[in-house]
Amino acid sequence: MFEAIKNTALIHKSGGGTGFSFSRIRPANDVVLSTKGVSSGPISFMQVFDAATETIKQGGTRRGANMGILRIDHPDIMDFIMCKRDQNVLTNFNISIGITEKFMEAVEEDSEYDIVNPRTGEVCNRMSATKVFDHIIDLAWSNGEPGIIFLDRLNRDNPTPHIGAIESTNPCGEQPLLPYESCNLGSINLNKMVKDGEIDWDKLRDTVHLAVRFLDNVIEVNNYPIPEIAAMSLANRKIGLGIMGWADMLILLGISYCDREAADLGAKLMKFINDEAHNSSRNLAQSRGAFANFAGSSYDTRGEVDIRNATCTTIAPTGTISIIGNSSSGIEPLFAVSYVRQVMDNDLLVEVNPLFERVAKERGFYSPELMKLIAEKGSIKDFDQIPEDVRRVFVTAHDITPEDHIRMQAAFQQYTDNAVSKTVNFCNSANRDDVATVYQLAYQSGCKGVTIYRDGSRDGQVLSVKKEASNEGTSVPVESKKESRKRDRPRTLTGATYQMETGCGPLYITINEDSHGLFEVFTTMGKAGGCAASQCEALGRLVSMAWRSGVQARQTVKQLVGISCHKPAGFGANRVTSCADALAKAIQMHMQADEEDIQSYVSGAGACPECGGPVEHEGGCCVCHACGYSECA
Repeated sequence: MFEAIKNTALIHKSGGGTGFSFSRIRPANDVVLSTKGVSSGPISFMQVFDAATETIKQGGTRRGANMGILRIDHPDIMDFIMCKRDQNVLTNFNISIGITEKFMEAVEEDSEYDIVNPRTGEVCNRMSATKVFDHIIDLAWSNGEPGIIFLDRLNRDNPTPHIGAIESTNPCGEQPLLPYESCNLGSINLNKMVKDGEIDWDKLRDTVHLAVRFLDNVIEVNNYPIPEIAAMSLANRKIGLGIMGWADMLILLGISYCDREAADLGAKLMKFINDEAHNSSRNLAQSRGAFANFAGSSYDTRGEVDIRNATCTTIAPTGTISIIGNSSSGIEPLFAVSYVRQVMDNDLLVEVNPLFERVAKERGFYSPELMKLIAEKGSIKDFDQIPEDVRRVFVTAHDITPEDHIRMQAAFQQYTDNAVSKTVNFCNSANRDDVATVYQLAYQSGCKGVTIYRDGSRDGQVLSVKKEASNEGTSVPVESKKESRKRDRPRTLTGATYQMETGCGPLYITINEDSHGLFEVFTTMGKAGGCAASQCEALGRLVSMAWRSGVQARQTVKQLVGISCHKPAGFGANRVTSCADALAKAIQMHMQADEEDIQSYVSGAGACPECGGPVEHEGGCCVCHACGYSECA
């Protein structure tokens, strides 16, 4: 177990993410014969991995991400389903339930299914499949987790079953992998594959062949974080060529994302890419040889010719690279037609989808004022001054029904070796039955997994909503400009005082709260007086004013922590580099005492932790189109 934690740390240090199946860990309170004690269960070990990830995250520049999966027939499944009900725990994990065919059949029949102890392999209980499924739906409706993956489908397409069974995926869920296999993903920008209103199939074919060769080369030249990953990556040579800019391509072709024609074209396009990727991999095998584990693979047992790569296609979220490539993400619809980007000096710049801007100017309805109005909503569906045919094509994620989201995912999954990462977006008013319908539809449509997000369902969402006369809560993909108003101070507040040792002597920090959270800070600098005391008082006043004006404590800590002066104090974890650093650490201690881990801020499609801009859930990841921040969450 702790060898796995060490390997996780090395992978995260190198900038990678990790996926885990905890299904083989004995359940909580199961007997441990060697110690005559009882097991603490898989969730307790997840907490250890989470803590290790948190430590590496704090020391590096890229946030480590994990996927945690538990089989639906594990004895601790109910605890696992509920483990992220508190959004301040396991913050470095996405979680998904490993669903089996037997379980889904039991749901359809409203019957019980077997619970199996992984230590013995014996049935130890039976549970109502419908009740367990309802719990999954309830939690997913509440905050977007857990997601689900269909394990039997992953293994049905496992090209190397003789090496092992697939039990887990990467953090975003699009790459099912055997132990120690790695992601090697690339995406073709489809908005570069349209010429004169038609798909340029020849250019697309050439790009696929070039991309397959490139990804295969990456396997050879890559530096792997641990030897086991190097060995498995070289033995199976899995690559995952996918796409981005699908929404852009549909716009260029004049097809609405919601139309059946779009899903049919998606299937045709992905079949072409998948076929050409396999052709390219077979051509490479003639000169470079088949992957090492080809003998005994599904290709071998079917009598097929040598192929260089065990898998060839995957559809990833493409959160960051789509921003770099100025395209829409993966197979997702547009997140907004217009939005606000924060640029240097905190200036706000209205960004307009370049395809929409071009159409608006060509057809004469463009104006800066209209673009600003659209940025307040993101969607153009209610703008009567925009021609109907334009509104039909430029649809956004929240204009599309959940059923259409699943239909599109299923269309691409038909011809994708691995899996498709996609988020099904729900409006805030969606109910649990809507979520259940989508999960059932994903299963019936042949998807390998599904992630949903109901707008506004997570704590910490700070996007302002432009309310109409009705009370319907419709989210907009931009933080509306609002007047800052300080909270009034009650006569009585509760708080705590912390003694922090600094190079100037003991600093006493009192942190008070009101019913809305942290409210004010007072500082007293021992006997030092003078400049140090006055600077600490100034810090306290500024932090207090910021909190009362709506600035999050996490943001104040981020600004203060690590500031250094010429008189540090303490060693190791207790080292305080300045009075400002002491104040930040005291605030951290106070928040952790209240079970508010400031490092685990998750926007929940709310505010970006880097720039405060709007964050969208796309392909199982959080993406900020304002500054480029992305994370698996």
